[in-house]
This record gives sequence, structure tokens and C-alpha cells, in this order.
Amino acid sequence: MATFLSLIGRFSARHRLVVIGAWLLIVTVLIGTLVIASGQGSPGTASSSIPSTQSSQALERMSQEFPDLGTSTPASLQLVFQSDTGAAVTDAAVTAQIAGVLTDAAGIPDIAFVSDPFDAQKPYISQDGSTAVATLSFGDLSADQQKASYQAALTVQADAPDGLRVEIGGNLVPLGAPPAGIGEGVGVIVAFLVLILTFGSLLAAGANLLIAVFGVGVGLVGVLAYGALTPIGDTTIILAPMLGLAVGIDYSLFILTRFRAELRTGRNVEDSVARTTGTAGSSVVFAGLTVIIALVGLLVANISFITEMGIAAAFAILVSVLMALTLLPVLMRTLGRRVLPKKERTRRTNAVETHTDGSPDAHSSTRTGFLRSWGTFVVAHPVRSLLAGVVVLVIVAAPILSMKTAFSIPGGADPTSTQRTAYNLIIDEFGGVQSPLVVLAEADGGITAQTTSVQDALAGLPGVQMVVPGPISADGNVALLTVIPAEGPIDQQTKDLVQQIRTDADSVPGVHLEVTGETAIGIDQDQALQDALIRYLIVIVVISLVLLIVMFRSLLIPLIATLGYLLSVGASFGASVAVFQWDWLDALIPAPQGDPMMSILPILLVGVLFGLAMDYQVFLVSRIQEMHNTGMSPKQAIIEGFSRSGPVLVAAATIMTVVFAGFATSTFPIAASIAFGLVVGVMADAFIVRLILMPALMSLLGSAAWWLPKWLDRLLPNLDMEGHALDERPESEADKREALLVSE
Repeated sequence: MATFLSLIGRFSARHRLVVIGAWLLIVTVLIGTLVIASGQGSPGTASSSIPSTQSSQALERMSQEFPDLGTSTPASLQLVFQSDTGAAVTDAAVTAQIAGVLTDAAGIPDIAFVSDPFDAQKPYISQDGSTAVATLSFGDLSADQQKASYQAALTVQADAPDGLRVEIGGNLVPLGAPPAGIGEGVGVIVAFLVLILTFGSLLAAGANLLIAVFGVGVGLVGVLAYGALTPIGDTTIILAPMLGLAVGIDYSLFILTRFRAELRTGRNVEDSVARTTGTAGSSVVFAGLTVIIALVGLLVANISFITEMGIAAAFAILVSVLMALTLLPVLMRTLGRRVLPKKERTRRTNAVETHTDGSPDAHSSTRTGFLRSWGTFVVAHPVRSLLAGVVVLVIVAAPILSMKTAFSIPGGADPTSTQRTAYNLIIDEFGGVQSPLVVLAEADGGITAQTTSVQDALAGLPGVQMVVPGPISADGNVALLTVIPAEGPIDQQTKDLVQQIRTDADSVPGVHLEVTGETAIGIDQDQALQDALIRYLIVIVVISLVLLIVMFRSLLIPLIATLGYLLSVGASFGASVAVFQWDWLDALIPAPQGDPMMSILPILLVGVLFGLAMDYQVFLVSRIQEMHNTGMSPKQAIIEGFSRSGPVLVAAATIMTVVFAGFATSTFPIAASIAFGLVVGVMADAFIVRLILMPALMSLLGSAAWWLPKWLDRLLPNLDMEGHALDERPESEADKREALLVSE
């Protein structure tokens, strides 16, 4: 692999205009596709439903038996009224105020009907008389009409008389796009500052960031171009920009760091580019491939919108890897020795350091510094270091025991909004009337005679507030019943009720029950994602072991690396529960908190953190392996590899952290929760697992860490990650002549 990648790097360095032209052509094609496809109209939005669930299948059955009912919920708003003075809504003065508001509501554009909460036939007043609810019904509305109608409703709310509280809920409330924040931009700026401090060169830092940002742009344009041709979900591009930017910076950082080290050995620029692409490029390819496999592996979840997010992010990673292998060598060849700090830009004949092993930074054995001292300490005190690291991770992960998930948060994601307030008021006063369960009761010999028995059986279940009989199918075999739960859709009692209905599906002789509706569908989708998480975690662990065994030709190192990854995931989950479920950082994170975590969060964190953890594993252990293969003792190899790769790992993890932290300040709950989970996961994996647990365990294992059965060693391919094949290649006469010249 090293030889092949070295040739790619040398080609890119020698044919810079060709490489730049190829990338410009790719960008032009993608932008052209996006523009042309967008001009032909939107292909629509992909569904986020999970069709294999019991409730989804029951919904399809319901649409077949009751085609006139449809499966969509009509657009509506609920106006929830309470008196600020505590007076009952049936008080004459309060009733008059409500009547005035409803008169104003009748003037809302495109409104079809305004219900009267005081209607004697269908009153909508709480038992204690404190709350009244009016429903505003609408027909089919365009997006612009929905926005206009909702804005008009807000005006009605604002014009309500003093002393009357009016909250607006319902499904017409537009979710809207989250307002643009500055956190993402601040994250990029801080990342740039970290790069400047790392390289000591503005040009090197700029080249690093340029490749990453350009890669994100190309990746996003590619995903959007695909979305202009084929329906994709609204959440498809959530992962792509944050992951593309983070790994794009890290991969370029890793390669540029090695390039600078190669220049310091006295090699000419082109040879340094080629060797860097062959060695560091091999690690980047392996790391990128690992992330891509992890993201594409989301296919095992068998959930379309999750798969779309993973594939879109995988495409962004692929672009970042390709740019690091082709476009970055162009910049390295162009900048030459200017990637070094100014004081190092001297004639090569005066700057060359003679190394007996021919490797860059071979003099590092005499280096001092914090990371070298830290590595020495960990190797000298492995048990103490190991216990301290594990204890910290376990404490951070502890809240995972209280983790609750929900596919969607009813009433909107913002707990301070009028929509959520209205929803909660209705839940408190009327139970689960907003989240009914739809039950299909089927009897082959006709259901009419059994309807009362079914209704009584359902009414007797725990958690049922009332059962409302509905229509009977044309053939008389299927009846539709509406079950009003006592609690909301994400309450455990409601989840238990859905399961109990299915358990008792055949409790009435001759009748079979199925349950569907938005509440049951949400519960099933949440469970489906939990089940998919287990499958995916198993796949991830297997992939981790196989890939690391192939790369490091060891059995124990992959095992401890995978166990460390699982600890990082646990810490990420635990911190996310503490923040987004327990509301611990409300003052720092603007996204809504205090609700169950989104169901998609755990599975996405598992996939993304796996890829990032393998990046750090490759960055760290590949250097340790390189030192070990030169004949160093196990502990000395750990210290040397640690001191050489540690600065890159720390810089990479710091950059990842600040980039993700920028996204964590988003007001969009999904993006913020994913980003925050990644912040904690990256910090846990890089600074505790890789910089403490891994060297500590390797120190305890000694030479056994590199043990591999001989039969397996013969079967595994030799990837040559260290670039040994490059050392065996003779230097050309042209290269020798160039080595005598002053570097660019």
C-alpha cells in the first residue's frame, strides 16, 4: 500500500495543474447536476418511518379496510385557555373573553372550522373547570399558507384580553429551521488557532484548513446533488459537515506533520511528499476506511433515514481522504519548506540531521516535554494509571443507567415554546387525548356482535382513560376503536399499554387486535432503534477486531483497543443523559433539554465514535509499532512512539473537540446532542483511553502485546503501513542531484 500511495503523492506533486483541474471538474459536474436537477423541481422528501414495525403494518391494514379515513392527520391548532386569576373558564367574564378570542380566530386565513369548548354535546373543559380547549381545523394547506395561518394565530394570541392565558398547540405549528448560530464558526476559528500553534507556520495551518473546508464543500454539494435527484430525509446531512470538517482537518494534520518531519531529514520536497503520502497516507487510508465502514455499517439497522445519514457522512469522509492523498500533496509541493517555521528554513546542507535509522525524528529519543514525561510516567506506573482512567470513565458513564429515549418529542422540541406549553396543559388536564391509540379488532364471522366485549376488555387495561368505538369496515369484519391513554405518548405507562394490548390481542374469543396510530408508531420506532443498536454494536466490535488485527498483526492490542472504545461510548452516553435528559448544562447549551434523548442518538454515536477511536488508535499505535519493529524494548517503544505521535493525537483531538463543541451550541436538538456526545466521546477516547489506558495496558503486557499465532500471521496480508518498501527502493540519479539543491 505504501508504494502505491507514494506513487500517487509523487504524481500529484509533479502534475499539480492536472490534479487541481480534476478536482475543479468534479466540483463543476456536481454543481451543474445540483443546479439542473433543482430547476426541474424537488423530488420530495424521503419518509422517516420504519415500515417493518407492527404499528406500521397495522396502519397499512387500516388504510385498506377504511380507505375513506386516510392515514394523514388533518392540519389543526388547539387554543388552550386558562384564567390568570384562577377563575374557572365557565365564569361568565372568562367565557366572554374566550368567545371574543374565538371570534377573532374565525378570521384566520384558510380556516375551515372553529370548535366551541362550551358545546353541550362535545364540551372540551377540564373537570376542575380551569382549562378549556378550542380546535381550529384547516384543509389542505401549502407551506406558505401554513405559515400565514400560524402567524395569524399568533396575532390572535397576542391580542387576547388581559387576564386570559392563551397557548397554541397542534400540528400546524411549523417546526422551522433552527436559527443560524456562531458556534460552528467559532469552532473553526479555534481549530485554526490550534493548527497555528501546532505547526508554528501560518501557511501550514492555512493549507490544513483549506483542504478540510474544501473537502466539506465538495462532500455537501455531492450529497445535495444526489438529493436533488432522489428523495432524501431532512436529517441526511446532519453528520456530513461536522464529520467531514473534523476528519478533514485531522487527516491533513497527520500528513502535514509527517511531511515536515521528512523535510527535516534532508530529503528534497518531492521525495518528502512521496514518502509522506506512502507512510502517513497509509494510516489515513486505513483510518478513513474504518470510519466509512462504520458509517456504511448503519445499513444493519435497516432504517432508511439512518442509512442515509451514514452514507452521506461516509461520502464526506471519502472526499476528505481523497483530497488528503491528492490535493494536499499539490499544496505540499507548492509550499515546500515554507511549511516549516521560519527559523528552520535554511539550506538543506546545513539543516540535515543525520539519522542512523533513516526515519524522521529519529533524534526524538533525546527529546523532553510534557507528553514524553507523561508517557514515561504511565509506563512506569501502569496499574495506577489504568485504575484512575477506568474509574473516571465509569463515573462519567454512570448516568447511562437512567437513559430514556423517544423517537420524537411530542409538543415540539423546545420545552419553553407555546406549543409545548399547550401540549403539557392538555396532558395535565385531559390525559392522553392528544396521543390516542388506534385499535383494529377483526373477527372472521363479523365483528359487530363482539364490539362491546372488545371495548370492555380494552377499558379494563391499566393506563386506559377511555375507549371510543369507531366505524366498521365494509365487509363487517373489522372495527376501529380509539383508546385514550391516561398519560402522554412517551410515558412508560403508555408504552406498557401498547405492549399489553398486543399481549392480550386474542383475549376476546374469535377476535384479534392490532394497535397503530402515531403514538404506537413512535413507540415501535423507538424500540426498533434500540434493537438496531444492539445489532450494530456487535457488528462494530467485530469490524474493530478484524481491522486492527490486520493492521497491527496482534490479537491483544485490538482487544484492548475495542474495550477502550466501549468505555468511551459509555462515557459519551452517560454525559449526554446528564445534559440532555437531566438538564445539567442548560445555561451553556441553548438546545432544549430535560426530555428523553432522541432514539437515533445512541446508534449514531456508536458509529461515529468507532471511526474516530480507530483514528486515534492508528495514529498512536502505528508509531509504537514502528519503534517496536526497529528492535526497541516494549516499554521503550511505547515511550518513543508516544512522544512522537502524542502531539499529533492531542492536536487532532483538540481540533475535533472544538469543532464538535461549535456544533453543540446549535439550537437544533438532534445536531446539538450528536455534537455534544462526540465532544465527550472524543475527549474520553483520546485523552483517557489512548493516552492513559492504552500505553498502561501495553506496558503491562510487554512483548505479549504483539503476539500473533504463526498460522494467522501467514494468512494476513502485509499492508506495509510503515513504508518498508519505500526504504528498499533505490534513489534515482535525478533525486540525488536534487537533494544537493536548496529546497523550495
